[in-house]
Amino acid sequence: MAREYAEPVRSGTLVDVVDAILDKGLVINADIMVSVVGVELLGVKIRAALASFETAARYGLEFPSGTNIETPAWAEAQIPKEECPQCGKRVTAAELLGVGCPWCGWVSARAEAKGIEA
Repeated sequence: MAREYAEPVRSGTLVDVVDAILDKGLVINADIMVSVVGVELLGVKIRAALASFETAARYGLEFPSGTNIETPAWAEAQIPKEECPQCGKRVTAAELLGVGCPWCGWVSARAEAKGIEA
């Protein structure tokens, strides 16, 4: 008896792929060695990371020396953000849970208990 497996349906655009990579981050590690008769002639180690500032701040990725991390964008990236369950936009966690979503008007249970409207 043959088993049939359903293949997952995946459709996405380049924008979806880039958004997923920047949101989750991508790290590539490679060690390349060239040797002849057991003697290593050349060794190259490569590490590349691709991520948004927010993802880099969340996971503590190190930046090359000389990178200015005292910018407003870096300070903004370090503020924890959550995704609104209704519209999917990223909002600061304190605002989303304490008040609600400023984009669509979704109100969290905590804000409803306090009687706050978005």
